[in-house]
Amino acid sequence: MKMVFYILLGVLLILLVFVGFKLIQPSKAPQNLSLSQVCYGQKCFLVELAKTKEQLAYGLMNRKELAKDSGMLFIFEKDGMHPFWMKNTLISLDIIWINNSGKVVFIKENAEPCSNIFCNQIIPQGLAKYVLELNAKTVEEIGLKVGDSLEIKY
Repeated sequence: MKMVFYILLGVLLILLVFVGFKLIQPSKAPQNLSLSQVCYGQKCFLVELAKTKEQLAYGLMNRKELAKDSGMLFIFEKDGMHPFWMKNTLISLDIIWINNSGKVVFIKENAEPCSNIFCNQIIPQGLAKYVLELNAKTVEEIGLKVGDSLEIKY
């Protein structure tokens, strides 16, 4: 009898974790993302703008590809430590944290997809108002580094 109780308790806990996880994870991609540009010198990227709570949470999840010279710019209300994770992201990305004046404060190159229930957070080493996601290896290709400035047009 105790064994049945523990099995049922275990199943219940698993269901609660699964349901709770589903509640905090957006179920579908937000619609109507605005487009803008982010430039580094003469190199410009067409970016989708993530500004709403839903857009910020969903990001580039479930995308099978990202066009060359494109990306997503996350716009937060204020400077802060904005950790990112690669949950349900299917492509490798370069992630760039940018402060209010356009200066790069942290870069995570080649962030790998994560399909596990729990994924590691990428925590920047500086306060940022914006986070830019580009295809992996883009940072290396354009020579971007911490301290460089980007022009954000939106």
